[in-house]
Formats: sequence, structure tokens, C-alpha cells
Amino acid sequence: MNESAVVLLVLAVLVIIVIAKTAVVVPQQSAYVVERLGRFHGIRSAGFHFLIPFFDVIRYRHSLKEIAVDIAAQVCITRDNVTVGVDGILYLKVLDPERASYGISDFNFAITQLAQTALRSEIGKIDLDRTFEERTRINGALVEELDKASEAWGIKVLRYEIKNITPPHDVLAAMEKQMRAEREKRAVILTSEGQRDAAINNAEGEKQQVIKASEASKQRQINEAEGEAAAIMAVATATAEGIRLVAETIRQPGGIEATQLRVAEQYVEQFGNLAQKGTTLILPANVADLAGMVALATKVFKTAEQ
Repeated sequence: MNESAVVLLVLAVLVIIVIAKTAVVVPQQSAYVVERLGRFHGIRSAGFHFLIPFFDVIRYRHSLKEIAVDIAAQVCITRDNVTVGVDGILYLKVLDPERASYGISDFNFAITQLAQTALRSEIGKIDLDRTFEERTRINGALVEELDKASEAWGIKVLRYEIKNITPPHDVLAAMEKQMRAEREKRAVILTSEGQRDAAINNAEGEKQQVIKASEASKQRQINEAEGEAAAIMAVATATAEGIRLVAETIRQPGGIEATQLRVAEQYVEQFGNLAQKGTTLILPANVADLAGMVALATKVFKTAEQ
């Protein structure tokens, strides 16, 4: 190999190195922090950029996407001195690449440690029975606390979610017994309430039945009384009408004679019936005086006419 070929090869290598140092393509949702001679020079966002070889250096590469950081399980002590294992997951995002590069050496490690510390503090404020129902409040309190600390690092904490809360086995057994007893208690209460409601309904039904029966009896008596009154009124009306017709007939020509004849016939008929009965009777002395009895009846009719 001659000297010219060696020179060309060296020049080609230098050109490749210069291009590699000069041309930079930043991916989407990424940010590169550039230093010039060891000092912060700028941030390169997504796209194609040129750098000065041997002067500009890409010192940090940050992803602007949402990052999920797993918070390892740790032992926490509740307010009633029960140890529980709690783990979770933290979601954050880089908002300022410059502060994320120079504000702290490793923001992932720092936020993870801060999240564990804040979680132990929040769990220590509540009793074991409330840890499960207070998960939403604990998550909100952790996000608020971490967001305040990470603001100076150019990091935005979006949310925190507790994945598991694991009490000791003996505590789990006690909680299971308590829940079983509570369910049995609710079952007994519901059964007694059902029996009470059934008894009330039966009593109410019997009461309504008695009321309906009494109302029916009352209505029946009213109807019978009204029927009897109507019958008496009908009989009285018929009797009055018959008496009126008899009186009108007596006023007609020949009415007195017909009345005398009718009275005489009935007198004779009833007198004959008395004779047929075996009962001993005391009769007036003039009971056989037919003419006198007819005359007396005629006198009565004439007096009624006047």
C-alpha cells in the first residue's frame, strides 16, 4: 500500500468521525442535552441537528414519554402497630430536561426513595381496618407530596397507585373470622327483620279481616232492618188502602145493607165454630141476639162515617 492510499484511508476515517460527531438525529418524544466544552449549551428536540465536532457533546438523553416506576414492596407499620407489606407503581414525566439533568444525579432513584418514605408516613397515620378503604386518599396524598419535591428536578408526578396491601397471616385469619362473624350477624338481623315484618303483615291482615267482617255484619243488619221496615210499611199501606176502599164502598148506595149482611154471615159462621170446639167458654147472655149485634155493627159504621 502506497502513501497516497494510506492518506485517503485516514481522511475517510476522519470524515466518518466528523459526520458521526456532527450529524445527530433526535427521535420523537426525546430530548438531548448538549454541552459545549463541558458547559450546558442547549437542548435538542426531535429532528436532525448539527454539532461542532470535538466541542459539542450529547451529555444526557431523556425520554419525554410517561414513565412507570415500580415501587418495591416494603414493610409499613399502621397506627395500631400492625406491620403490612405495601407495594405500588408511580407514573411520572420529564418536563424540563435541563433541570432533570443538572438538578439531581438520578431522579428515578430519588423519587423511588421519596415515595417509599412518604408511603410509610401515610400508612402510619391510619389503622389497619382503614388501609383498604383509604387507598384513594393515600394515593392522592403521595402524588401531592412527591410533586412538590420533584418540581425542582423538572419532573411531574402524574399519579401513584397502591398495588397490594399484605397483612401478616395471623392478622388475615383474624380479619377473616371477623368478616365471617359480621356476615352471620347481618344474616341473623335480616332473618329477624323478615319474621317481624311477616308478623306485622299477618296482624294487619287479621285486623282488616275483622274490620271487613264487622262492616259486612253491620250492612247485613241494616239491610234486614230496611227490608223489615219496607215490609211493615207495605203491609200498613195495603191495610190502609183496604180500609179506605171498604169505607168508600160503604158510602155507596146499598153499602150499609151489604155490610149488615156480611156482618151477619160472619157472626153466624164464628158462632157455629164456637159450638164445635170442646173448650168451655163464658158467653154474654144476649150472644144469640143476631139482630142486636147487626144493629150495633151498623151503628159503629155510621159513627165512623161521621
